[in-house]
Order: sequence, then structure tokens, then C-alpha cells
Amino acid sequence: MAKQPMLKFVQVARDMPTKRGADQRREDFHEIYAEYADAKAKEQSSRCSQCGVPYCQTHCPLHNNIPDWLRLTAEGRLQEAYEVSQATNTFPEICGRICPQDRLCEGNCVIEKSGHGTVTIGAVEKYITDTAWDKGWVKPIKPARERKESVAVIGAGPGGLAAADVLRRQGVQVTVYDRYDRAGGLLTYGIPGFKLEKPVVMRRNEQLEKGGVRFVLNCNIGEDMSFEDIREQHDAVIIATGVYKSRDLGGPGSGASGIVKALDFLTASNRKSFGDEVAEFDSGELNAEGKRVVVIGGGDTAMDCVRTAIRQGATSVKCLYRRDRANMPGSQREVQNAEEEGVQFEWLTAPKGFIGEPVEGVMVQRMRLGLPDATGRQMPELIEGSDYVEPADLVIKALGFEPEELPTLWGVPELQVTRWGTIKAEFTTGATALPGVYAVGDIVRGASLVVWAIRDGRDCADAVLQQLNGASAVAAE
Repeated sequence: MAKQPMLKFVQVARDMPTKRGADQRREDFHEIYAEYADAKAKEQSSRCSQCGVPYCQTHCPLHNNIPDWLRLTAEGRLQEAYEVSQATNTFPEICGRICPQDRLCEGNCVIEKSGHGTVTIGAVEKYITDTAWDKGWVKPIKPARERKESVAVIGAGPGGLAAADVLRRQGVQVTVYDRYDRAGGLLTYGIPGFKLEKPVVMRRNEQLEKGGVRFVLNCNIGEDMSFEDIREQHDAVIIATGVYKSRDLGGPGSGASGIVKALDFLTASNRKSFGDEVAEFDSGELNAEGKRVVVIGGGDTAMDCVRTAIRQGATSVKCLYRRDRANMPGSQREVQNAEEEGVQFEWLTAPKGFIGEPVEGVMVQRMRLGLPDATGRQMPELIEGSDYVEPADLVIKALGFEPEELPTLWGVPELQVTRWGTIKAEFTTGATALPGVYAVGDIVRGASLVVWAIRDGRDCADAVLQQLNGASAVAAE
């Protein structure tokens, strides 16, 4: 079923240069690709066993009704499939692109467990939602009635935007405050465009704005506006700032130029994709072109960095990680993609310093895995006398993120935090100890997945609605 459209696509591709203009060629490409994608979506969806215990659904943080929309897709009922998909997920086309399905739904597919290869759930989710946008099935936000209550959302990342979406659809007046000039948080500036095309994110931002969500951008809470001012202006506040403080790396020479933070590197690249002027990129400071690049870290951010560096034209890209491949926290699918693109992984290696100014190399020490720690994970141990120097013109630190000290930055010492610096909040509702103040996503969980932030934002919005409804009932008595 899938082969015929592809053969047709190849033939049309051969004929296009002599028979049609550029606009017509684009239309033909879209038409034939859509036909091929539709066939593949139906083929993959029909492989779903519709098992009695849908492990794909239970291992999805949003508990998406995956078997239902796969069945509808297999039957060609795409609009109904989209309706089922978006009922539990605010941004299905984004999750379909960036969720680590190999660790969540697809990794727990019964067919995958039986050795026959997983149903490509993420690709189908992306396809049906992209089709919904193309066909006009994605409806604008139009509340049945307007409410007078207002809610502030601090942070325009996935958690904050998911909460804003739920609240606005119920008629609540929502204002989103964010430090950047575009909404989306890491969706906009952290995740590379080859994984998440920026028009996909901007489209959702526009939908929210047209639906009545007010955005206050380039706004640093604690500097441009106080947290207490925000509390006074709104009936509830949702903190969804994420975690942006990069974990640092010490050692001799760690302050040399040419050693940069992962988020700075990724943000510069994404800004260039928007057509922004980025002096640090143009000067070469945050540009990998023509350089020997070393990325330190083993998570998804490290994978974003190595794959971005390859696309920028680095002469070589190596990733240092202190454990082995099996213990890597990042997606195994991303590691495989990176290897196929030319990235070299140096397993069981850790930096102990740097040489040169600007940086010329990383002093590396080899490791081995020793006894397990309290979590059962084997701890890396140094191998004495195994040091070597890895040449590098650009070193990118991708060691993870920590929360900023919000009580200090915002002048709110009564905002309680954990010993890790994350905000203390109920996981089910996001409620903090401050009346009417909630927190969601990474600022509560620590660095986590986009899909968990969406789940938190939706759950928190429901809790805020209960609070507002309760307050309205009391006022009416």
C-alpha cells in the first residue's frame, strides 16, 4: 500500500524540472507527499493490536487515547482521530515531533515488546495534527462566555501555554509574562528547528493571542515588574518559568574563551533561523562552522548541540560522556541519529580541565563503571594514568539545568523551595503555600520532558478553575 505513492512521487520528481514552474512543483510535491504520508499513517495505525491493556497509553504522561486515534486513522477517519488526540493534549503536533517515544508510548507498545517493531505512534500523531491544521479542523479559541477573573502565567513555555489554553477556553482573562521576545520558551529557543520547526510553535502562539491571551514579552519579573504587583493585578498566578540556570564545569582553564553554555549555543542558532541579528553567532563565538567541536554531557540537550554543530558545518563533532551508552540519559534514538550524521561518542570519558586561550583542547580522563549507587546506577570511577588531550576549537557544556533562585530574584522569601531549589508545590494541582499562587513544569519537577510540562499545565489550570469557581460561588451568596 505504501509503495505505490512513493513510486508516483519519484516519477513526478523526475518530470517536474522540465514540465512545471516552481510553484506548481511545490504543489505537486505536497500532494504526492501527503498521499504517501496518508498511506504510511494508515499502514502503521492498522498494526496496532488494540490490546486489552494499552501500555502505550498508560506510559504516556498525558494518558492520550492512543489506541482510539490509531484505529480511527487506520479507518481513514482523520478528523475524528484528531479530535480524540487533541482532547487530552494541548499541542499534539509538538509532542509528535519531540517526545522521546522510544522511552514512553512506543517503547511500551505490545508489538514492540513482542519483537515485531513498534507502531510509529509519534509520526502518526504528528501527521493527523498537521493534516488538521491544513484542513482547517483546528478551531480558534472562542469561549462560550467571558469571565471577569484574570490569571497571570509567568513563563511562556509549554507548561505555561498549556495552562493558558485551558483557562482561556473557559473564558478566563489570561496574561502571559515572559523574559524573551517570543513566546514558546525552550520550544522556541532551546529545541533546534530540524526537530521542531519554528512555524509550528509560532502557529500555536498566534492561536492563543487571537483567542484573547495577552502576552507581555521582554519582561523580567523582579526587574521590569515585581511579583507582588502581578499578584495584586490577578486573581491567581501560575509560575511556569522552567529551569534555565546551566550547571557549570570547573577545572583548570574552564574560563577560556571558546567554552560556551549549551543554551547560549542553541539560542543563537534558533535566533538566526528567525532572521535575527546575532552578533555572537556572526563573530564565530557561538557558531561551529569550520571548528572541532566537543560537547560535554549525555542528555537530550547534548544531542541537540551535537546535531546542530554538524548542521553548522563543524569539521568534527565529539561527545564526551562519563558513563557508557546503556546508561546515557538521553534518547537512544537521538544517539543513533547523531551517529548516522557523523558525531563520534567517547564513552566513559570526563573532562578534568582545558588548555589554551582561546581553548585548544580538553584534558580528558578515562573512566570505568564501578559499584552501583543508591539508585542502582553504576558509578563512574577514574582510571589512573589514562589521561589524554582532545583537540577542540569550541567546547559546549551540556550538563543539564538547575532552577534560578526565584525567592531572591523576585524578592519573595516566603515562596518556599526544596533543597534542590525547585518550588514546593502539590504535584496534582501545582498549588504552593502562597494563596492563589501555583507552579508547574520544570520549576517544580526539575529538568524534565515537554510532555510532563503540558500535563502539569493542564492539571493546574483545572485546579485554578476550581478555585475561581469556588470564589465566585462565595461572592454570590
